[in-house]
Amino acid sequence: MTTVAHRHPATRAVHVTVSAPTRSSAVSLPIYQTSNFSFDDPDALAEALQVPDSDYVYSRYANPTVRTLENTVADLEGGVAAVATASGTGACNAALLATLRSGDHVIAQSCVYGGTYASLGNLSERFGIDVTYIPGDDPGQVAAAVRPNTRLLYLETIANPVTQVVDLPAFLAAGKRSGLVTVVDNTFATPLLCRPLEHGADIVLHSATKYLGGHSDVTGGVLVFADYELYRTVWEYTTELGSSPDPFAAWLTVRGIQTLPLRIRRHCANAEFLAERLAAHPAVSAVHWPGLADHPDHDAARRHLDGYGGVLAFELAAGREAGHLFTKRVQLARLAVSLGGVETTLLHPASSTHRQLDDAALAAAGIADGMIRVSVGIEEPDDLWSDFVQALPAG
Repeated sequence: MTTVAHRHPATRAVHVTVSAPTRSSAVSLPIYQTSNFSFDDPDALAEALQVPDSDYVYSRYANPTVRTLENTVADLEGGVAAVATASGTGACNAALLATLRSGDHVIAQSCVYGGTYASLGNLSERFGIDVTYIPGDDPGQVAAAVRPNTRLLYLETIANPVTQVVDLPAFLAAGKRSGLVTVVDNTFATPLLCRPLEHGADIVLHSATKYLGGHSDVTGGVLVFADYELYRTVWEYTTELGSSPDPFAAWLTVRGIQTLPLRIRRHCANAEFLAERLAAHPAVSAVHWPGLADHPDHDAARRHLDGYGGVLAFELAAGREAGHLFTKRVQLARLAVSLGGVETTLLHPASSTHRQLDDAALAAAGIADGMIRVSVGIEEPDDLWSDFVQALPAG
């Protein structure tokens, strides 16, 4: 038998020995940037292809860096397991496609994210899955919308962009009484402000692109499960769907999560600072932020959230043109489609993130033509307000 030392350099260059410490461990998460894992035992390889928490075999199925992300978010949410995906939309579609079949019926909040609205519309058009949208201000709307073929209830903790906060325990209990799978998008709240599994959710969804990553440098999603069998069903589907994230993206997200407790406090504090001043400005006709006492869901937010979030929306009295001019005048805040980074970003939802909605759907979602959504960053709040003041109409 040829020993390692006597093998050709070309062979030794391919078969690099990975050195790992035996009496110490890495402080920072290593990036396992590998697609493949080798085995000495063929039976172990076969088992790893079928069991989600077995040995690593192929990074589409599982990867140590990705698994660390999944375990971290599952732990924060109080779930039994998690599945990471390559984007938040990938997580949404994985949850829907793995749990629904042709002919099923879905109940969803009318003010869900535009991408979710588009995904549900695609399911309806291509697979005959009906969708009923409910206002989300009365849990009795769930029972009223249930049909014999209703399978799933879809909610958002803090809705994008109108910041609606449903009475989560009541809505989830209504879904459970009807035997529905309940999915909650917790992106805006993060596990630091709300843990929907504690209120009875089956699946919690995150666009990790937003607050979990937190630095506008990664795209990803995570699904967290209350039940292992449901987790396994979705894991098996996602491996075939091919929605797995890259290990480097998972590593960036874990790095971001480590500063989430510090960042989310600053996001919330800065949002409160801006919301109060916008509400008092003569050019502003409405401010949507659940921390304000006159927000229609303030009581629900106070009872079910550990903070009111870093996203707000406001409407200018002069309408869409004034909003358009505002987005051109801001200098510190960035006009950008995504959110949850350390920098403040803003946009016009009706023409961007919710462009898929027609006028009736926009009205049902509470998205005014002149609404501006703001993801408040961690900058010095006085600098943010100065930027807003110079961009706002005189009133």
